[in-house]
Amino acid sequence: MSTLRFKVVEEAFTHKAVAVEEPAERPSEYFAKYVFNREKMFKYLPKKTYDALVNVIDNGAPFNREIADSVAAGMKKWAMEMGATHYTHWFHPLTEGTAEKHDSFIEHDSKGGVVEEFSGKLLIQQEPDASSFPNGGIRNTFEARGYSAWDPSSPAFIVDDTLCIPTIFVSYTGESLDYKTPLLRALNSVNKAATAVCNYFDPNVKKVFSYLGWEQEYFLVDEALYSARPDLLLTDRTLMGHDSAKNQQLEDHYFGAIPSRVSAFMKDLEIECLKLGIPAKTRHNEVAPNQFELAPIFEEVNLANDHNLLLMSVMKKVARRHNFRVLLHEKPFKGVNGSGKHNNWSLGTDTGILLFAPGKTPKENLQFMTFIINVMTAVYRHNGLLKASIASATNGHRLGANEAPPAIISIFMGKQVSEILDTMASFNSKDDFKMNGKEGFDLGVTQIPEILRDNTDRNRTSPFAFTGNRFEFRAVGSSANCASAMIALNAAVADQLQEFKTLVDSRIAKGESTEKAILSVLKEYINESKNIRFDGNGYSDEWKAEAARRGLDCETSVPVIYDNYLKPESVKMFTDTHVFSEVELHARNEVKWETYTKKIQIEARVLGDLAINHIVPVATRYQSLLLDNVFKIKSLFPAEKSEVIANQDMEVIEKIAAHLLVIKEKVHTMIEARKVANKIESEREKAIAYHDTVAPLMDEIRYHIDKLELMVDNEMWPLPKYRELLFIR
Repeated sequence: MSTLRFKVVEEAFTHKAVAVEEPAERPSEYFAKYVFNREKMFKYLPKKTYDALVNVIDNGAPFNREIADSVAAGMKKWAMEMGATHYTHWFHPLTEGTAEKHDSFIEHDSKGGVVEEFSGKLLIQQEPDASSFPNGGIRNTFEARGYSAWDPSSPAFIVDDTLCIPTIFVSYTGESLDYKTPLLRALNSVNKAATAVCNYFDPNVKKVFSYLGWEQEYFLVDEALYSARPDLLLTDRTLMGHDSAKNQQLEDHYFGAIPSRVSAFMKDLEIECLKLGIPAKTRHNEVAPNQFELAPIFEEVNLANDHNLLLMSVMKKVARRHNFRVLLHEKPFKGVNGSGKHNNWSLGTDTGILLFAPGKTPKENLQFMTFIINVMTAVYRHNGLLKASIASATNGHRLGANEAPPAIISIFMGKQVSEILDTMASFNSKDDFKMNGKEGFDLGVTQIPEILRDNTDRNRTSPFAFTGNRFEFRAVGSSANCASAMIALNAAVADQLQEFKTLVDSRIAKGESTEKAILSVLKEYINESKNIRFDGNGYSDEWKAEAARRGLDCETSVPVIYDNYLKPESVKMFTDTHVFSEVELHARNEVKWETYTKKIQIEARVLGDLAINHIVPVATRYQSLLLDNVFKIKSLFPAEKSEVIANQDMEVIEKIAAHLLVIKEKVHTMIEARKVANKIESEREKAIAYHDTVAPLMDEIRYHIDKLELMVDNEMWPLPKYRELLFIR
């Protein structure tokens, strides 16, 4: 009997909902309690310092180091009043997570004691070891210097007893080693390009903001069960496990009643989020058992991304308080839906206009179509790059399955917008594209109010869908740093808008009216980018064939998909928008390939260990029990009768033997394949080797282990099964 498995199952059943201590105040009163936001700045900073800092944040004014000491003094005073004893520069290295090094406020007072100090110098710049983080060869152990520098546009916050200061992270030679630096560059670029285009329609527009609303999906697994699954512990996904008889086929989990333990976790998490200024808005059950979602109110992209990274960290901590482990892997369980992080992206002006929302006048609608068409063209020209921005070893398990967008980037525009695009491709009159608002329809039930129907439907199979006033980039993975997708998207759109303005200005200079010049260029873009538009079923095999005929990027190998970053058009786009240098692009791809290899390598090592040291011995022991039973039957019954009685056991014995033989052979082959791949010097070729030669063997090994799970005595099976992992909550 597998004592550990049954012990943890028994323990999991004893876990009940944990009581959550709710604040006495209303959420609006404790929101951002631990954030040094403008309210705190106004209170703790001198007016001159406050005004200067706000000017830096709002208008991008150069930061004057002379005010740094004043900001640091006010920030330290607030933080210490809130119980902070340490501070850290909080940044986003190329690990998909965050990094921090805690230092206390204390300094020698020259009298044998200490005093609490925090200078402007410590606030604005520190020096982590750049060689110890992924850097793609930019830094070596003997060239370790790197710098973290304060990002004033994202407010500092307190976690436990530490003041966390959002920062960028760059090398000694100036190359970015993080996600925040290129994200800020991309946002600055799209701001300038979009503002210039907006001025065709409204000269009062001075700034364009990029907004993001992410939808964080995740799984919760009881901590006791998690501890008995080495694959979950080391890789965040189950490397083996047969489907539960019941999984999600009844479609009864999505939007169902939230289990009491999970509800307590969600309440606790929301309170923590609100105190940290994360505007958590929506919570619900997702499609798969034990899968859930949290979504906030939209925020400016840089802040929204910081909040998502902070959320993922907070989720893990809060889950432990409720005897859960949170799984952010895109595909922790085979056979049920994986987890994504839909990125709802939009642009808005400082005059309050959403640029992806239809207007009420022909001029407003021309502006709306201008931005929609430029986004569509940018996505068409860089569809492979956008796929590369969300590609990873983990997301590769999710994309292409009938639960997530396909590994082909296309745009869903909806019936009404598509009709307008088709009309504009043939005509130039602005009157041809009047947008309808929401239409009402009556259900014929008097007590039900009229339902307002949006001007576009939703296509859940589309990786990049227009949803009425924003675009939903649905292909982003649940564990990803949103910045990767947002950098590529905002940079591509910025580059596209720059080209658009150049072409329009050229036509205006030749005597065309502004309106005619805009329409003429838009017509060219609509015809050029028509192949990116697809409103049908993205899951179908017919679409895969059609996408290939259209010339869209249909590559499925993640290491090869990364090549899109280094294509001439991508390098030109990133360098023209000043988002990445060519050196940075090559370095980042080295990191991506190396990370892919390491993730598959770790999974292969864990699977090999579990197969040989956990599964094979148990299956062999069960096989021996059956052999012993057959021997006893044959010694007790006449030959003819014993053959009939023992026949089924003999069949199982033979099947177990066949599966064990394949498992042992494939594990050996997988180890040898790793040895061959590990000798390859090129990170790209090594990653491709792992994708082509190691990963397929893992699937084969899993197939035979999962078959054994259905044969071996349940009491002997050593690992918690899917029915336990997914339904004990």
